[in-house]
Amino acid sequence: MIGKEPARGIRSLQPSSVNGWPVNRWRKPMAKSNFWPCLKVSLSHEGGWADHKKDPGGATMKGVTLATFRRFKPGASKADLRRISDEDLQHIYRTGYWTPISGDKLAYGVDLAVLDYGINSGPARAARYLQAVVGVKQDGVIGPQTLKAAVMTGGKSVIQKLCAKRLAFVQGLKTWKHFGRGWSRRIADVEAKAVAMWLTKGKRATEAARAEMEADAKAAEKKAKAQDTGAGGAAAGGGGAVVTAEPNWMLLAAVAVLVIAGVVLFVKARQNKDRSQAYRAAASAL
Repeated sequence: MIGKEPARGIRSLQPSSVNGWPVNRWRKPMAKSNFWPCLKVSLSHEGGWADHKKDPGGATMKGVTLATFRRFKPGASKADLRRISDEDLQHIYRTGYWTPISGDKLAYGVDLAVLDYGINSGPARAARYLQAVVGVKQDGVIGPQTLKAAVMTGGKSVIQKLCAKRLAFVQGLKTWKHFGRGWSRRIADVEAKAVAMWLTKGKRATEAARAEMEADAKAAEKKAKAQDTGAGGAAAGGGGAVVTAEPNWMLLAAVAVLVIAGVVLFVKARQNKDRSQAYRAAASAL
């Protein structure tokens, strides 16, 4: 979990099975029927029990932190969290995350991108970042103005920009060095599946949607190759510095800049490779 800001208060899903969970007893969602498809994507990344000492979220079960669980079950222990019931899990995710982001009112795909961000970093932060993307007041409340602006901006654009902002946010966290690789893959997967949702729920023909996603995969792959080339050039430039008896501080500073630039380009190249792979996988699943 990443800097959670859970809201207050979930109660129905339409599951098949995720990570072996016994979910056949869960009920269908009311209103817009995209709650379960969105949550299923998030749950595929959350797994089961985790209590990593480097994770600021602490003890977590199926994506629910102990702190969040205690908002609904005051005084609950880690053992209680490990035994969280399907009913409690549903209640927490719907009321604590889906409802605060106005999931039933967001466009298909945009709802997934915002929900997964909210689960990972808190619904209030996810809402503010969505508002930043669509250019409205960042008050953390998704109301009529935000919803209208999201429609005007365009679903695919909103999804891609929001995921880019989310990635930039987690890269700035001190825990990036421990969890960054997994976060990068998760955000790429969510972005691609959200775009696929938006394209297909928008009544786009499957073949046209698949072709558009393949084009996005190629674009990400092209960026990755260019960034790899740039990283290699930066590394070569930094490695070509001449060592002298007296340190040349300006030269050393220039070398340091080249090395840093090379590292940044290498990381960006890897992220675009993740995006390319995710788009291809999502396209093939259509």
